[in-house]
Amino acid sequence: MKNQSSVTEFILVGLSRRPEHQMFLFMVFTFIYVAALAGNILLILTVTASSCLYTPMYFLLINLSLINILSISVSIPKMLHNLLEHKKTIAFLGCIAQICLFTWTLASEILVLAAMAFDRYAAICHPLHYTLIMRKGVCVGLIAGIWTVGLVNSAVHTGLVLQLSFCGSNVINHFFCELPPVLKLSCSDTSLNEIMTFLADTFFGMGGCAITVMSYYFILRTILKIHSTEGKKKAFSTCSSHLIVVSLYFSTVIYTYLQPSSAYSLDREKVTTVLYSVITPFLNPIIYSLRNKEVKEALRKLISRLGIFQRQ
Repeated sequence: MKNQSSVTEFILVGLSRRPEHQMFLFMVFTFIYVAALAGNILLILTVTASSCLYTPMYFLLINLSLINILSISVSIPKMLHNLLEHKKTIAFLGCIAQICLFTWTLASEILVLAAMAFDRYAAICHPLHYTLIMRKGVCVGLIAGIWTVGLVNSAVHTGLVLQLSFCGSNVINHFFCELPPVLKLSCSDTSLNEIMTFLADTFFGMGGCAITVMSYYFILRTILKIHSTEGKKKAFSTCSSHLIVVSLYFSTVIYTYLQPSSAYSLDREKVTTVLYSVITPFLNPIIYSLRNKEVKEALRKLISRLGIFQRQ
């Protein structure tokens, strides 16, 4: 390890430097964090408790919720602690841990969203072969591969960060340790880090986006061939929730990571990062439950069952 860092901790500026904003931000993000945890956990419980939801789509949705829980738990608890204690520091190893875990969830979520798009393609465009294409062994292997590839990608970036020296400013103009703002603080040559970041984002971001776009191209072409209006509505309804999530997530991630470091504006990117690291995990369970009749029905049954247990 080449890291001869004189920096033992970093200072996280947060979303606002103004003291009068701190309590407001604490209340807002506490609500979002609790709601995101509750929503994703409830979605997982709903799917696992309902045998009618034992399908590849909902298996992928469970993994998306697990990623959302991990993703939002990487950044928000430390941010809330700093807001409450008026202490904005994070230990060097704590910062490295945030980079490692968040980079892992970032790549994994992109791949899961792409897998969900392919699942919808298989279900709508090849309904007779769907059970064969998305059989249990394939789904388990796919998810295991996604988590593993995401972890390997994270290990590469984290290892490269540990090779850097941090001997100047230790002020990170962000609310957690994300890779781009941390690289800007290093007094070492970060060209290799930037190249690997660009390649990873091209592979995961553009690759995942390409799979999603191609899947929905064939889905749309198939839907337009359906003669009944009711059939078209049903096909569209199975895809609309996923399409909303993908559009928000891919656009913000690609925008943040594909731009050159010279064009990177930390104040502007903090807002963008909130969208895919905080708002998306918060909205995902809402979007997938409120726009899905099967999930809503399973949720009603689960609540009813829990109510019976409580009375007993």
